[in-house]
Amino acid sequence: MHTVVVGTSGVSAADVVAVARANARIELSEEAVAALASARAIVDALAAKPEPVYGVSTGFGALATRHISQELRAQLQRNIVRSHAAGMGPRVEREVVRALMFLRLKTVCSGHTGVRPEVAQTMADVLNAGITPVVHEYGSLGCSGDLAPLSHCALTLMGEGDAEGPDGVVAPAGELLAAHGIAPVELREKEGLALLNGTDGMLGMLVMALADLENLYKSADITAALSLEALLGTEKVLAPELHAIRPHPGQGASAANMLAVLKGSELTGHHQDDAPRVQDAYSVRCAPQVAGAGRDTMAHARLVAERELASAVDNPVVLPDGRVESNGNFHGAPVAYVLDFLAIAAADLGSIAERRTDRLLDKNRSHGLPPFLADDAGVDSGLMIAQYTQAALVSEMKRLAVPASADSIPSSAMQEDHVSMGWSAARKLRTAIDNLTRIVAVELYAATRGIELREGLTPAPASRAVIDAVRAAGVQGPGPDRFLAPDLAAADAFVRGGHLVAAVEPVTGPLA
Repeated sequence: MHTVVVGTSGVSAADVVAVARANARIELSEEAVAALASARAIVDALAAKPEPVYGVSTGFGALATRHISQELRAQLQRNIVRSHAAGMGPRVEREVVRALMFLRLKTVCSGHTGVRPEVAQTMADVLNAGITPVVHEYGSLGCSGDLAPLSHCALTLMGEGDAEGPDGVVAPAGELLAAHGIAPVELREKEGLALLNGTDGMLGMLVMALADLENLYKSADITAALSLEALLGTEKVLAPELHAIRPHPGQGASAANMLAVLKGSELTGHHQDDAPRVQDAYSVRCAPQVAGAGRDTMAHARLVAERELASAVDNPVVLPDGRVESNGNFHGAPVAYVLDFLAIAAADLGSIAERRTDRLLDKNRSHGLPPFLADDAGVDSGLMIAQYTQAALVSEMKRLAVPASADSIPSSAMQEDHVSMGWSAARKLRTAIDNLTRIVAVELYAATRGIELREGLTPAPASRAVIDAVRAAGVQGPGPDRFLAPDLAAADAFVRGGHLVAAVEPVTGPLA
């Protein structure tokens, strides 16, 4: 099994995906253990002094003015976890919770939080045992950290609340810890606060969204090329010299991908045949511009994610000179903005894909294809309602593109009077990515059928490879009407699993 070693300088996006989705094993580096012990010594020294220090010997948030006596501080740390574990609604996905916990461990190991080494080791042990705290949909405003979600995770470390075992069965957390030989932690000064004060949930979802979108943008370039081919469009608009004079990197990459897929096609460039036209429609001709803008958005989001992965997000933080200082680094605005930006780009990518699908089905605009790609139009409805489903998904994606980060709602008696709503931005982006996958799958289904209906013309070798692979995956080709949902589900799985890209790249070489 792959092992991820957590040090003091952060982790990579690949590490997050490995832990969250592939159950990679976690180890703490010697450097991290030393940094944990050093920072803890500073916290212990401050805890012994009579002067109040926020998070060490005071209350929290709007209650920070109260100095807490030593005999009550352990109770204070337990209480903040218990009271903040106030999530409601459906359970959050296992991979999200694992990313959340792992990223909190990453910050703990930075040596800026004052958490003891044994607490960090317990976090690693819980993840390695496959124990996943039950975290709920609602409870984070994306400021002062993803509070309720992280608190539910910290509750598991204390042996309280519910968690899911490696067998997928939910049980009391204390029983699961005992079954794996893990002792519950007894929290000390600052530790409760440090376990729940970070942007880890929204960051984990951003990292996984970027991994999913990388596959989807390549897939969308492929389906756009297939649609261009099925519509007898021209590949001349994809020429590198045209994109060089508007040098957006993503645009050039998308055009190059489409050109690679179309190489060797006999279907392109028939503009002066029976239905002459000067130019293809925008949804075909401008595909690289739209997908490319989304790719450049991803590049910016990736930069933000990399910075956040290298960050230590906590309040207060332990500095190398021994100071423990309050700060506002827990505010989720940097992450929230790009989560919303990605949802906007994804909605537009879905929208242009749906327009190409509709064009394939409309006999007045498809340049010779049968109505709705039906076998016997009138008796058969063909893909008419597949496009309805696609349109419904696009419409929902437009709603999901409304920014969460433009909102704020005051909390904690106006102490926390401006929040990022980054968790909400991340949650809706996950839904948007699911929808985009389905939209691309419907275009794939329509475009491959359209190509097969162009009798007497040979598609590009890459297109032929896609058609062969998708048919082998259970997505049926042209013919009389049949129960369509299983075909669409198979196409969705084909795109979602990366099989569309995998079918093309042996022919084209690696896509950008």
